[in-house]
Amino acid sequence: MLVRDFIEDSLYNPNYGYFPNQATIFNTDGSTVDFDSLRDATEFQEVVAQKYAAYGADKHDGPGRQLWHTPTELFKPWFGRAIAQCLVAEYLLKYFPYEDFIIYEIGAGNGTLALDILNFIRDVHPEVYERTQYNIIEISSRLVQMQRKRLSKDHPNVRVTHKSIFHWKTREPAPCFFVAMEVIDNFAHDVIRYDLKTLEPYQGVVAIDPNGDFEMVYAPVSDPLIIEFLRLRRRLRHPSPINRFLQSSDILRKLYLSMPFSANLSQEEYIPTRLLSLLRILRNYFPRHRLLLSDFSTLPDTIGGTNSPVVQTRFQNVTVPCSTLLVRQGYFDIFFPTNFERLRDMYEYIISHHQPLKEGEEIRSTPLLTTSTSMSLGEDYFPSHHSDDRRNPLDGVPSASGLPIGERKSNVFTHSEFMGTYADLHRTRLRNGENPMLDFYKNVKFLF
Repeated sequence: MLVRDFIEDSLYNPNYGYFPNQATIFNTDGSTVDFDSLRDATEFQEVVAQKYAAYGADKHDGPGRQLWHTPTELFKPWFGRAIAQCLVAEYLLKYFPYEDFIIYEIGAGNGTLALDILNFIRDVHPEVYERTQYNIIEISSRLVQMQRKRLSKDHPNVRVTHKSIFHWKTREPAPCFFVAMEVIDNFAHDVIRYDLKTLEPYQGVVAIDPNGDFEMVYAPVSDPLIIEFLRLRRRLRHPSPINRFLQSSDILRKLYLSMPFSANLSQEEYIPTRLLSLLRILRNYFPRHRLLLSDFSTLPDTIGGTNSPVVQTRFQNVTVPCSTLLVRQGYFDIFFPTNFERLRDMYEYIISHHQPLKEGEEIRSTPLLTTSTSMSLGEDYFPSHHSDDRRNPLDGVPSASGLPIGERKSNVFTHSEFMGTYADLHRTRLRNGENPMLDFYKNVKFLF
């Protein structure tokens, strides 16, 4: 099978996958950290360690409890309120009171982020809460039940759909916000290597050898999604990982290949093909969305290769990193860093190449759409200036203002930049002035 299929099977198989059967999301069970009572970051980490210890010791006859945390849980409710503040500010600026406040979330976990967002909107902006529709798309049946139980009593405006986002087929014509916090790191990647003689790419395939062990074999690229990704990368002029001198010179490649023990294929490169699938789904089924996404931009202890993942498990309360992807399915977490600058380029390119409406499909009526003519007719009304931070207007997808000016392009923010803009920082400040919600997660970025 392709590497992305192997990773997805390892992580999400309902019978033995890592997330349905092994992973436990760190949860403080309704309690919050009293930040202003803590002396410094060291004491904060001690408090977190105590909460981890409350889960008990691992068993000694196999992999331990696969426990992991997110900023949503560590800094609740303040992290979720910062996300809510960002979304509400954008909604009030662009859509209120003409459109409903529609939110979609994937990777909702225990439902903590959704709960904190909805509580904030209800308590601080009740007039917006009346217009709020919160939709969770969840692949795990166990988490679906947990989210429904946790959210439905206090927030009847929540709908949880048990489905993989990659199987989504319902078009949302209204303006909406699409939230993906700490989820794309577990999106499956493919592996490619280049023939250093011809520079032709080869795709990795996981096979089983006669001894029953996994092995990686390579064949010329034939998978349509890998082909699309490589074409998109060339179009965006994102460089491949091959040394530029080897790329430009046949003589240097021949000299390199003539050296003793030289490999005939380049180092493994992990490419985000499932992330590309998500971007296509956003374009096709959420044409008027605004994306808010956050995840790791760098990771320590990765396996070998370019853009390679961390593969790890827990044994006897110790996290054990591995040096290979080819591990027993279901027992290991596999997660990747994301190059956010390249992601932004991919996202903006795909969103700007909007698919035309299907036969019989009409543009949704909205008070913000002030004209029935082509959006492109007015884009040159002010010909002296075309802003580089605006998308080109698209027919059938009116901008937030209803004018043919194009939506604002997405930007990349560090974790501290985003929190510094939207969070109520005095709520997480320690007695010595440190602020773990700013100082932690240095390897996390936002796209908005």
